[in-house]
Order: sequence, then C-alpha cells, then structure tokens
Amino acid sequence: MITRAGPRIFVSAGEPSGDLHGAGVVRALRERYPNASIEALGGPWMAQAGATLRYNMEGLAAFGFVEIVSKLGAHLRLLRALRQDLRAGRYDLVILIDYPGFHLRVAEAARTAGTKVLYYIAPQLWAWRPERARRLAAAVDRLAVVLPFEQPFFSGLGLRSEYVGHPLVDRAPAPSRAAARESLRIPPGSKVLGLFPGSRAQEIRRLWAPFRDAAERLRAEGRCDRVLVAGTEWGQYPEPGSAEIVRSDPARLLAASDAALVKSGTTTLEAALSGTPMVVAYKVHPLTYQLAQRVRTVEWVSLVNLVAGSEVVPELLQDRAEAESLADALRPLLDPDDPRTRAQQEGFALVRRRLGEPGATTRVVALAEELLGA
Repeated sequence: MITRAGPRIFVSAGEPSGDLHGAGVVRALRERYPNASIEALGGPWMAQAGATLRYNMEGLAAFGFVEIVSKLGAHLRLLRALRQDLRAGRYDLVILIDYPGFHLRVAEAARTAGTKVLYYIAPQLWAWRPERARRLAAAVDRLAVVLPFEQPFFSGLGLRSEYVGHPLVDRAPAPSRAAARESLRIPPGSKVLGLFPGSRAQEIRRLWAPFRDAAERLRAEGRCDRVLVAGTEWGQYPEPGSAEIVRSDPARLLAASDAALVKSGTTTLEAALSGTPMVVAYKVHPLTYQLAQRVRTVEWVSLVNLVAGSEVVPELLQDRAEAESLADALRPLLDPDDPRTRAQQEGFALVRRRLGEPGATTRVVALAEELLGA
C-alpha cells in the first residue's frame, strides 16, 4: 500500500511570542495532516510541537528602526536561504507569523516562486505604515487577523482577511489568585507589585532601572510588600534590591499581583485577561522614537487601549517612563477600591469580550486547508 505524501509546509516566526503562537499552529497542522512535512524558522516551542527547525530564530529579534540595523546581516543571509528554498519548490504553503519587516519580504519571495502564503497575526500597518498594505495585499493569499478592528481596515484596502480571534484566549486558564500566591509563598494579605520589563535584551536594558526604582519607591512607602519580576532565563537585572526575580511562568506572576508595571506588547493583553491593573511603559533608542512619532497613525500604543478604543490603562513612553512618573501612575492601582482601579476592571471586561471566542488556531488551520486545496 502506497502512503500518500502529505503537504509540505513552512511555518516562520522570528521572535519568542511568534514561536509560542506558531507551536499551536504546528500542533493543529500535525493533527489535521499527520503525514505533513512541517519545517520552520522558529525556536524551542515549535520544535517541541513537532516542527523540524530548518532555521533557528535565535538572535534575530529586534524592535525599532535603529535597533534592527544591528541584525540586518543575519536577516539578509536568512532571506537569501529562504529564497533558494522557495525557488526550488520546497513548500506548498508558507505560514508567516507576525515579524512584519522580514516576513513581508519572505511573502514576496514566496509569491514570486508560486507558493501559497497565509499570514497569521497581521503586521500593525494600521499603526505605522498603512501605505504598505497594498504591498502586503499583492504578496499574500490570506490574512488571519487577531484584533477585531483589523479586518475592516485590511478589507477596506482590498486585502482578503479573516478575524480568527486572539491566540491568548486559547491558552490554558491562568491559575487562580489563591493558587498563584500559594505557589509563590505569598502570605495572605500581602500586597504584590509585578514587574514585566520584556523579553528582549534591549527592552530589559532600557526599562529595568526605571521599573526597579519605581517599585522600590512604592515598597518604601508601604504601598506594596513584595516586588516580583518576570525574568527571562538569560536576562540581567542589576542591583535588584528587594525585588525578587521569578524566571518561570509569567502567567502565575500576573495572577498573584495586585498591580503590574508592564512593557508595551502582548503582555498587556495577558494582564487584561487576568484582571491585573497595570501601567504600560516603553523606551526605545531616541532616534527610533522620533521616527516612530512621525509615522504613527494611532492614538495609543498598548493593545489594551487599541482593542478597547479608549484609554483604559495609562501609557508612559520614552522620557515619561521614569521612576517617579511610573510610581505616581501605579500608586492608585495598588488600592482595589480606587476609582481608577475599578475603571480598569470595567475596561478589561470590554477587552475580553472583543478578543473573541477560543479557537483561533483551529480557524488558522482551516484557512491553511483552504489554500492547500486550492
């Protein structure tokens, strides 16, 4: 008996969050196509899910116009290798996850080679470069978007898109507050401030000192009893003082925290889903910030505010992301009865409704099946 060969699929992610989301896609593809050849640009999550790592994403991730320059050589070498794979007809379908600058070029190379392209977690062109949407529309076959306002934006520009819901909704429920606190050995009644300075080295380097110093001010005032830091395995956190570095399971830390200081990004949505009041902050190279301000087309940068369509959480960016200002913004959120804390909880409820029902990964694989059958 001859076993029919399965489809040849390439799944690409250039940073840790994409690797995590890609792992869900790989698992669902394995279930739908047991005989598929699934290769990846990715990391440990996709490898564990069953993809063969043809290219390792380690060392690629960067954010910001200036910061990306340092990674340019690695990206160009990788793009040349992928173009060779695509010209050789190695894949039937390419699934690209986020990572817009690089993946737009990969999509164009795939289109030139005649390979179908599914883009999952759309580039945030509505925030920075709406004129690039036409270039994206010419390069991809289908776009799977994860934020509710993205579908009308891209559809209005002639790009066929599908709102699949957000993958965070598919994750296992976060531990309860009581269970999280018990596992972290937090005594009943203790007030906990969580710090989430990011996963990239450049983020930690810019945000750690103001995050640490803001937390120390609040602890010295008696506003909080414990300061817990969501640390990466390799992250450096100099002179932590009384802050405790927790290098595993940030969801548990979020659940245990009374309030959080959070780097702008997906973690803001995780905090909203867990119901943890927060202040959002970010810092980049000064030139990157100046350039971003010139091309930015949205009022807010945090995903929570963008999904809600209003300022649910305070955003302190660049020069405002300093210890004193951060401490001032956090202080009322450590009181559950403060009107600003209650207002955030109401905003989080709206965000949770707008992120959609579980099943994002299943919907992505349905789009992949459609393209493979075309």
